Amino acid sequence: MFEGGGDKHRDSSSMITNEEYCHRQSAFLADIPLDNVVLIPTNPVMVRSRDTNFPFRANSYILYLCGWNEPEGLWMAHHNGTKWITSLFVQPRDEKKEIWEGRRIGVEQASTQFPVDEAYSIDDLDEVIKSLLSDSKGINYIQGLNSNLDELVKQSGSKYSDPRPVLDSLRILKSPQEIEVMKKSAEIASQAHINSMKAGHPNVGEWELQSVIESHFVNCKSTWAYPSIVGGGENATILHYKSNNEVINDGELVLIDAGCEVLGYASDITRTWPVNGTFSQPQREIYELVLKAQLAAIEACKVNNHWKSMHEAASIVIAQGLIDLGILQCSLKDALGDNFDGQYRKFFMHGTGHLLGLDVHDVGGGRQGDDSPGPLLQPGMVVTVEPGLYFASWRSDIDVPDRYAGIGIRIEDDILITDDGPVNLSENCPKSIEMIEALVGSGGGNHV
Repeated sequence: MFEGGGDKHRDSSSMITNEEYCHRQSAFLADIPLDNVVLIPTNPVMVRSRDTNFPFRANSYILYLCGWNEPEGLWMAHHNGTKWITSLFVQPRDEKKEIWEGRRIGVEQASTQFPVDEAYSIDDLDEVIKSLLSDSKGINYIQGLNSNLDELVKQSGSKYSDPRPVLDSLRILKSPQEIEVMKKSAEIASQAHINSMKAGHPNVGEWELQSVIESHFVNCKSTWAYPSIVGGGENATILHYKSNNEVINDGELVLIDAGCEVLGYASDITRTWPVNGTFSQPQREIYELVLKAQLAAIEACKVNNHWKSMHEAASIVIAQGLIDLGILQCSLKDALGDNFDGQYRKFFMHGTGHLLGLDVHDVGGGRQGDDSPGPLLQPGMVVTVEPGLYFASWRSDIDVPDRYAGIGIRIEDDILITDDGPVNLSENCPKSIEMIEALVGSGGGNHV
């Protein structure tokens, strides 16, 4: 297997080395039978309209194994009787196409700069792999991403198995290099949220705050990890609101759920704040409750705690708070229910968090609040912690005091599990009432 090489194609100050990729490949291939072939294709290019494509984003599995992020890539591994041989199939250099679409890395640079033993043109895929497929006893392959490859695998007649469960188990725990990249991603997103608060004012457009957030991502050579949610007023009660096209009125809150990607690694941060810079008393009461629940959930992010411990900690605080505020008129036991599915769930409909990494909702564990027991929390996991309360006035299934009608609040941070306790990667993003009120409207989105 490949044992070194340059990293000239990667110009980020936070990077994953070829040695790290080789370690990942070795750990993965240790679980693959020697008479199998492994094929990991990247995502297909998707048409947006006629001859315009969506921005390309590589498949997370090929990013994890070798960092290849150009279209039409394929990572392959086969055993030659002595050792595993790793290969990349890539777009060949093509000057005419590069004039229009940009320079390609090409086969030669892929073979010398990326963590593989050899590289081929994707145009030679059929010729190179047909004999390997027919001679193999099994094919470990991600289906549905490359139609030509799907057909070749089908024609081979070899037994197929999905390699993703093995890769998922490896991706759960982040290495020190991955953690450094995720810190950078969280720092960029934290500053973007700060900039949006500073740009806030009554009658600002949701789209304007979105532009403040996402322009900072671009300025830092990153991109959004998911479509930004910027919901003002009642729009904050819609969990995956994405229209971002309404004006936020004086006295309303705005909920912004936005994160970026660095080298494919995501951040995921939510902040809720008053667009005029001052929480009303009802807004303050709900905000303080959600913040208290979030701090309790973060405190539960300890090694060997079970996966649901965060959700249970947040739920207990929220259920009791809803009773104390008169929103629920029942016992704590009835509010929580037999399996944390009681009356409080009318106002806190989602889970408390999820694993975070190369995917925003990363692989390897159940979502907080679902039926999956999930893994025990271990050092190197990165999770989000994001309780919320939502009081949509248009919903017919809830009954709340008028003072809270229309309020939607969520607070979310990115938490690294360590032996010494939880570490908040997004701690630089303010969330206390005092700090938020001091920031909102303080100056057009400039850096602090």
